[in-house]
Amino acid sequence: MQKATLLFDSKCMLAEGPYWKADWNAFLWVDIEHGTLFSYSFTDKHLQTWHFPHRLTVVLEEGNHFVLALDRKLARFDPATEKLDWLLEVESDPTLRCNDGACDPAGRIWIGTMGLDFRAGAGSLYCVDRGWKLEKKLENITISNGLAWSRDGRSLYYIDSPTRIVRTFDFNPDTGQIAYRKDAVVVPESLGTPDGMCMDEEGMLWVAHYGGSGVYRWNPENGELLDKISVDAPHVTSCAFGGPDGKRLLITTARENMTQDQLDQFPHSGGVFLAEMPMGGANVFAVSI
Repeated sequence: MQKATLLFDSKCMLAEGPYWKADWNAFLWVDIEHGTLFSYSFTDKHLQTWHFPHRLTVVLEEGNHFVLALDRKLARFDPATEKLDWLLEVESDPTLRCNDGACDPAGRIWIGTMGLDFRAGAGSLYCVDRGWKLEKKLENITISNGLAWSRDGRSLYYIDSPTRIVRTFDFNPDTGQIAYRKDAVVVPESLGTPDGMCMDEEGMLWVAHYGGSGVYRWNPENGELLDKISVDAPHVTSCAFGGPDGKRLLITTARENMTQDQLDQFPHSGGVFLAEMPMGGANVFAVSI
């Protein structure tokens, strides 16, 4: 079992949304509750931040811009000029917010939502297609989280965290239609709650376990637990491949829901960690709609 090392002690309340931006040679992540976007350069170890008066949950690349999920809406952000343009409202109910999101192989945006009070079944999973058309794909979701696609683009893996299940859906790359196939992974309660995830080049899923002190490697074909990367923070929230060689795993963590005694024991909670990997990640797609 490998152990991740601390990359940057960002002390985020809820770090999420790790993303490798190759042309910057930098890892990006967000602090949801404080509305902060971070960029850490591997070239000069410089940290840059942008702040928004909204909860910030998702960073997706679109040319020289980002598409951000801010509270209940999507916006286009130019990091050079800091101009923000609102694109669409995902949810109209002010008691909801966006959570995890990703782009599929065709460049569509998939974004999930959840209740601010975590109430059961309040959230949904949406797809934003050509012309910024919003379509609800799943409902009665509680905490919409990890999204990943198989290497052939024919399967979507998805997590509604409280279920502790990674579900597999048949995925049509041409239309974006999905159909439930099976429960791929069932996470035992003793290992925490599945949160964000990504896929490696061998088709295996790396899942961040909130309350599980690590990122776990699962085989989505047979549900077998294959490996674990240990993290010096109990609440591990998400992970993404990147780095100059494509074989670094950036891991985000949270400080929320921790007592002072726990923070004393795990002082780097809310920081971002890095693991050197024997393999690279599967493709991560940019917005193209």
